[in-house]
Amino acid sequence: MKAAQRIRPLNKVMDDKDRLCILGLSHVEFLSPREKLVLTEGLGGPSRLFDLSLPDIAELLRRKLVTRAWQPEDILRKAEETRAHLTPGGMGSIFYGDPEYPPRLREIYDPPLVLFIRGSFPDKGETLAGIVGTRFPTGAGRDAAFRLGFDLGRTGIWVVSGLARGIDREAHDGCERAGGRSVAVLGNGIDLVYPSSSRSAAMALLARGGAIVSEYPPGVPALRWHFPARNRIISGLCRGVVIVEAPERSGALFTAEYALEQGRDLWVHAAGRTGATGAGTRRLAESGAPVIMNAAEIADEWGMAMGELGDAREQAAGEAYWRTLCMTPIRESSRNKRTRHPLPPRPARSLRHRAARRTRRPPDGRSRSSSSWSPRQRGRRSRNTSARDTRWPPRWGT
Repeated sequence: MKAAQRIRPLNKVMDDKDRLCILGLSHVEFLSPREKLVLTEGLGGPSRLFDLSLPDIAELLRRKLVTRAWQPEDILRKAEETRAHLTPGGMGSIFYGDPEYPPRLREIYDPPLVLFIRGSFPDKGETLAGIVGTRFPTGAGRDAAFRLGFDLGRTGIWVVSGLARGIDREAHDGCERAGGRSVAVLGNGIDLVYPSSSRSAAMALLARGGAIVSEYPPGVPALRWHFPARNRIISGLCRGVVIVEAPERSGALFTAEYALEQGRDLWVHAAGRTGATGAGTRRLAESGAPVIMNAAEIADEWGMAMGELGDAREQAAGEAYWRTLCMTPIRESSRNKRTRHPLPPRPARSLRHRAARRTRRPPDGRSRSSSSWSPRQRGRRSRNTSARDTRWPPRWGT
């Protein structure tokens, strides 16, 4: 934290060339955000970095660099394409030296040099709280994330999450249902919503005046190593983070570690400490993380008035009751063994279709129910059945 405080924004006003060079650095992934910031500050501007060769950069960083990705002309060409995608009222960008840059995010050890934004970013005086968790939560975890996002949104606190399925999406939905605003931090470019099942939640988020944020330029796909890096931005934007439900080795635990390193408040929800999906949350609680039940405890910790929390709780309870009636619990036998996703329900069949399935024409030509066939008749082949077709029931008359 002390090392991060020694880095200040650039004293000189950035011109168009400097901004283009920073957009180009967003495409360079062999340098960490901390290294980009140190080089930019040390050289007196981002444009001077593009005058250096790869050995010169390695000497400044005091580490070995083996890559073919440092092609300044190609990087600046990609920066021109990125700038063409940034239009007023659509996708925009905020640079580290701009006064609109989030002050809490500037305090962390490795802040992004540029933020790509879609929508309306919160003002400096707004309070932000992060809600994260597993992608495959239990019913209690889903309800807890929804109610927590609902109460925070009704109070005027922005909700920050990753827009992933599960806890993240429930928190966004709860905040949107209460009329609040939220920020979604992505692990890819802001021109793509990942996963695609979160597109409706992203549209509702933007319609409510929220924002979609990423440190990756438009066109960058969602890669596996992007998500742990984006978790530091989720905690960096917030005053505190709530881990609703997380198993062992969950990505939400990375967010918890970043929150502690950045000096943010960290809580775990009481509803997400049971079972295998709550093993990580339970470990955080055993390590000393405070356990909360609702958003009122967060407001008391921050010295804020909840306002209309009573009405919000009643409405959230009604929403939870409606969701409980409409969503049946998923048994383990009804999940896909490989992906652990719920299997789709079996379609309803008419009585005529059921009767047709139970009626078969055996080899002797008589029609009888398949349940009354003897084992010998079930194993007998038809004259018209191919010798290769050994499945049961045989395809009669083919």
